[in-house]
Amino acid sequence: MDKDRESIKKAFQLFETGPIDTFEVGTTKGLLQIHKYIFDGLYDFAGKVREKNISKGGFRFANALYLNEILVKIEQMPENNFENIIAKYVEMNIAHPFMEGNGRAMRIWLDMILKKNLKKVVNWQNVDKTLYLQAMERSPVNDLELRTLLKENLTDKTQDRTIIFKGIEQSYYYEGYRKDDEK
Repeated sequence: MDKDRESIKKAFQLFETGPIDTFEVGTTKGLLQIHKYIFDGLYDFAGKVREKNISKGGFRFANALYLNEILVKIEQMPENNFENIIAKYVEMNIAHPFMEGNGRAMRIWLDMILKKNLKKVVNWQNVDKTLYLQAMERSPVNDLELRTLLKENLTDKTQDRTIIFKGIEQSYYYEGYRKDDEK
C-alpha cells in the first residue's frame, strides 16, 4: 500500500502545484504525462506504454504488438460532445496502455478532456464504485450505462479543490485503496 499512498500524494500535487495545466489534453502524450507524474519513482514503467499483453477478469486488453498504432487512432477520435468523449475514454480503457495505474491516470485524463471541451468534470465522489466498475466492464459492448452514470454526475465546478481531491480519493478507492490503509 505504500505505492498507493505515495501515488495519491503525487496525484494531489499534480493539481495543487499546477503541472496538470501544462499537460496535453486528450492525447496519448498527455495521458503518459499524467501516468509518469503519478507513478514516477514507484514503477520503472511510469509514463511508458506497456510492451506485454495484459488481462483482467478474463478480458484481454489491446495486444501490445499493436498498441502504439491503436493509441494513434484513439487520439484522433473526436471530443466535440459528451458521447464522443466517453467513447474515446472507453477505447482508451480497452487499450489499457500501462502495466498498472490505467484507471487512476485515465480518470484524470477524462476529466481534463471534459474540462477543456465541456467546461465540466465528473464529481467522482458521487459515482458508486460497483455501478461504475460494472458499467466499465460492459462499456466495450455498449457505453450507454457508463454515459448515463457519468452524465448525471457532471459538475461545472472544475476549479473546486474539494471536487478534485475527493475525486482522486474515489478513483483510488475504485482500485482497492482505502484511506484507512494509511494507518
